[in-house]
Amino acid sequence: MRAQGAGKKAGATATAPRLPEAPEPPAVGLPDAHRALVLQGGGALGSYQAGVYEALLARQPALDWVAGVSIGAINAALIAGNPPEKRVARLREFWQLVSSGAGQQWPHWAGERRWLNQWSAGSAIVAGIPGFFEPRMSPAWALGHAAPVLSYYDTTPLRATLEKLVDFDRINAGDMRFSVGAVNVRTGNSVYFDNRRQAIGPEHIMASGALPPGFAPVHIDGEDYWDGGIVSNTPLQYVLDEHDRDQRLLVLQVDLFSARGPMPRTMGEVLARQKDIQYSSRTRMNTDTLASNLNLQEQLAELLRSLPPAQRRNPVVAHLCAQLQHAPIDIMQLIYRHKPYELESKDYEFSRITVNEHWEAGMRDLERSFTHREWMRHVSHGAGVTTWDLGEVDQPRVRQPRRKV
Repeated sequence: MRAQGAGKKAGATATAPRLPEAPEPPAVGLPDAHRALVLQGGGALGSYQAGVYEALLARQPALDWVAGVSIGAINAALIAGNPPEKRVARLREFWQLVSSGAGQQWPHWAGERRWLNQWSAGSAIVAGIPGFFEPRMSPAWALGHAAPVLSYYDTTPLRATLEKLVDFDRINAGDMRFSVGAVNVRTGNSVYFDNRRQAIGPEHIMASGALPPGFAPVHIDGEDYWDGGIVSNTPLQYVLDEHDRDQRLLVLQVDLFSARGPMPRTMGEVLARQKDIQYSSRTRMNTDTLASNLNLQEQLAELLRSLPPAQRRNPVVAHLCAQLQHAPIDIMQLIYRHKPYELESKDYEFSRITVNEHWEAGMRDLERSFTHREWMRHVSHGAGVTTWDLGEVDQPRVRQPRRKV
């Protein structure tokens, strides 16, 4: 992430190195499809998604749907709630704001990185994050867990930030579909706020990111909601369930936790590895299960179409065929790969240098995927679901068997 204004510094902190200029790659042949951007939750790691979007906007500006959970909901609102020419600037303004606290401002040469990251995370715990949350001061804390207080932090600053940076009239105009996930505290059910069903306001974004016990539930229309990541950290299933089955769908899913990782050697690495598995496993499970189910449905539809004509005219058979068929779906998954010095605090470590690194990594990974033609030659042809892992190592890796040929 680059500081606003070419060559300027934020305080005394140097910005991350700019990516070297590269020759413009050839245009990629993405299929003509309904295009959805799916953003996982992950707190401070969300600046990676902002970098991905900056690179995506430069190469494939057309976007029909953006869906997010938690920090993904905030990034989604900044995208859908601004015209294309202002989106990157608004994303940058948000991420500069939340990395502007005194505890987040130190140069990259200031000391051993792992300890500096922990210092920054500790500062967030003690002092909060500008424009996002602040400690909830109450004498009731003297009662310990019996205190009649529902969170450690107050997210009122986030409401003011959203009202400043997001045009909710634009979101509610419906030019781009917008969906964010939350959890009903009373029922425990996953709920999606969608601009096709209701008017979206700051409270819906705040509800999607109200992770307990740090943040209090958000009250909307008589119900209270917590962070959608409690049930599922990705809105992928919602997008696949809700899209028009007759229209080809292309999903770019940007995840912030990787299921793969080395064996931990310290308690900090144990806690970090636990968090990675906890928040990534459901994403991979949803992707695998949904792809398998949709491909199976298509195979059943083909079997029904092979019946004799008299049986195919049966209204029940005709109805089943209509329900089972769907246009091709391509799911392209891009996953942030954390650095060795990032521990369990990586999702609440908002230092400017780390935010910059995440942003630049997102740009670099997306551009690498777009300039590698290996996966573009294998975009699915015909019906079924194909899932692609992008940015794995030096080139994208296709997860097989996924597609129906």
